[in-house]
Amino acid sequence: MSEFTERRLAQLGGGADAPLCLFPPSYTHPVPSPDGTRLAWISDRDGRPRAWIAPLPTDGSPVDEPELPLPFDGDVVALSWSPDGLWLAAQTAPYGGERTRVQVISPDGGEVHEPAPGAAAATLGTWSLGGRQLGITIFGADAGDGQACLVDLRDGTSTVLAAGPAARVCAVSGDGRRAVVRLGRRGERRLELVDLRSGRRTELLPGGANVADARFGITGRQLYVHTDAGRERPALLAVTLRGSSGVSTVYPIAERPDDDLDLVALDPSGVRAALVWNVDGRSEVELLDLRSALLEPLVQTAGDVVTGAAFSRDGRALLVASEGSTAPPQLSRVPLDVHGDATPLVPAEPEQGAALVTPTLHEFPAEDGLRLSGWLFRPRGALGPLPTLLWLHGGPEAQERPVFQPLFQALLAEGVAVFAPNVRGSAGYGRTFAAADDGERRFAAIRDVRAATDFLVSSGLADPAHVGVSGRSYGGYLTLVSLAWFPDLFAVGVDVCGISDFATFYDRTEPWIASAATTKYGDPETDAALLRELSPLHHVDLITAPLLVVHGAHDTNVPLVEAEQIVAALRERGAAPGFLLFDDEGHEVHGTENRTVFVQEVVRWVTAHLLDVGERTA
Repeated sequence: MSEFTERRLAQLGGGADAPLCLFPPSYTHPVPSPDGTRLAWISDRDGRPRAWIAPLPTDGSPVDEPELPLPFDGDVVALSWSPDGLWLAAQTAPYGGERTRVQVISPDGGEVHEPAPGAAAATLGTWSLGGRQLGITIFGADAGDGQACLVDLRDGTSTVLAAGPAARVCAVSGDGRRAVVRLGRRGERRLELVDLRSGRRTELLPGGANVADARFGITGRQLYVHTDAGRERPALLAVTLRGSSGVSTVYPIAERPDDDLDLVALDPSGVRAALVWNVDGRSEVELLDLRSALLEPLVQTAGDVVTGAAFSRDGRALLVASEGSTAPPQLSRVPLDVHGDATPLVPAEPEQGAALVTPTLHEFPAEDGLRLSGWLFRPRGALGPLPTLLWLHGGPEAQERPVFQPLFQALLAEGVAVFAPNVRGSAGYGRTFAAADDGERRFAAIRDVRAATDFLVSSGLADPAHVGVSGRSYGGYLTLVSLAWFPDLFAVGVDVCGISDFATFYDRTEPWIASAATTKYGDPETDAALLRELSPLHHVDLITAPLLVVHGAHDTNVPLVEAEQIVAALRERGAAPGFLLFDDEGHEVHGTENRTVFVQEVVRWVTAHLLDVGERTA
């Protein structure tokens, strides 16, 4: 633990002075059992993300929360029931890191079994219909490609279906004869149909994609494919299969010209699908009848953003995970057989209070005229130019959306506005926009940060002498490079697990992450000169704003060296950057106490330099 962290933890006494309303328990990933009698979900109510299970009432009342979570080892990030209900599978992330594991357990909380114990990392795929086999992707310590396998839980044998970047078992037909696998680098995902008897492989759709997933229909003669392959926006396609030889017809059954299809859930009977659309960052949910193609809008759940959805076993309700800028992550039941409001699936948390702020969406031009947008949070009742912090999201293929952000609300309480833009390269605006920062086009994405700052200042929203820049993961990288390229714009910076040098990133990150990233950032060998020019570490002399660096010791996505070397380089030049290191976190900060400390430290650092700017030195 760094001296900075130790000193702050001692001062905070473990974070007890944080506003409790900003850290209520989160509830995500609702997963009903195949027989409809139980519900599993993920919650951090005991301080870390764990799996919980309880009987699911039939009268629409909330579940009774159990006292203890299921004994999976590590932070739980995904859940899946076996179709026979005998097993619950979880993907876990020790310390929130990238070396994930797949574990299975009987729902009564029996012994935990790990199907791929020797893998450097393993990720969760889908089950075979009988529940005997589980799709798992296995990564080796030195391998850039993952192996997507079907593992037999009875004897431990496995069948490799595909090997390549981001390989995953997406679907297995009911008769066990065919499977769909996904593989490919970022922006180049593809789906292949695999005949499990002959080994014959057929590419389902031409062209690479950002989104690629598939599920078999009830008869097994049709696939429902969620993808943006060959189109600008993700849509739902129906793919009719011709015997064992491949594809007969392909046609869209749900698409919008200006909105992305975020999520698709199929009901147990196979006749309906729940569609979650991304409309300028907010979610719209529709019910699609797969027989008649009729669409029906569903009632709004708590919060603006839906993050997960599953049908109840009887098909009478949709179980939804959602959140919003003033609504923490929670679970709801949306009735489908009668008109009614959404009701809580778990006991509702106390109201967060009127002090929390809802943002407004603003559009602004990039320097080359491209239309950009961002979410502006301003303290209630504030007028005129304000001290403002830019927050840049990760990915870069993520999207800033109006979700629950304790950091933003804590800054607002101190009088600091927050602007969270979606620069080019973000998801949610089509494939062309998402690819607009690839390779050499990254220079334009960096200039988008300057354009966002110019918009705030020229609109009279931000005080030009009191603007800061911050971000996480790719947003941390963008923060560092913006501080170096535009030193006169920013009075403070916060880099959370950002890349400081692409050469060391490619050398130290997990090999499967490096392999998939070349389509976005560039190849570390053939594009070495470009990557060096884009690396903030080689422009560190230009950074003058006070910088706080935050990182997790177990981060193997953006390895700890990325933080250590930028901090060391600044200290060698006489600067005094802050360095907040979490010994028990990875690329994500999952622990509630750690998130509390993170928010407190960032707020203290930012307000110290935005509300009372003194000598500017990093």
